[in-house]
Amino acid sequence: MEYVQTVIPPTTQYVQKTAGFWVRLWAFIIDGIIISAAIGIIINPIFYFMDWSLMKMPWYAPLAIISTIVYFSYFAIMTRFWQQTVGKMIFGLRVVKTDGQRLDWSTVLFREVIGRFISNKIFYLPYLAVAFSPKNQGLLDYIADTIVVHEGIYTEQQIQPTAPVQRHEIEYMI
Repeated sequence: MEYVQTVIPPTTQYVQKTAGFWVRLWAFIIDGIIISAAIGIIINPIFYFMDWSLMKMPWYAPLAIISTIVYFSYFAIMTRFWQQTVGKMIFGLRVVKTDGQRLDWSTVLFREVIGRFISNKIFYLPYLAVAFSPKNQGLLDYIADTIVVHEGIYTEQQIQPTAPVQRHEIEYMI
């Protein structure tokens, strides 16, 4: 008696291309410029007209507190409602959950507030993980189980189906 095995050939799956370190850095720089401009154009004149000094202010001063709120709010609100900031929009990047679901508030707050706060406090070093991790994920992405991808750019990936190998008995009659 002989056995014949049915083997299912590998199939092709298309996955979105992950965004690398440099494109994410440039998007972050653009976001920083936008945030700085908003603070300089909107917040600083308010302090000037209220005759609050902008010079020699400690970190806990009202301007520093408001600037911090604007910084974290910008990233949280933009990511929650559009899954991207203006910098990411310019470069065609989008934040998605690794399981494919839409971003919810808890995910966004973990990623954009807690993760960003931790990363900023240790000199932006966790952002370097993007350059060295297989899926280009930084600390923010690991904390929130997210990934940053290019919009509309897919890479081909060969996958082996998980169906069990089937064995069939063959009998020969002579």
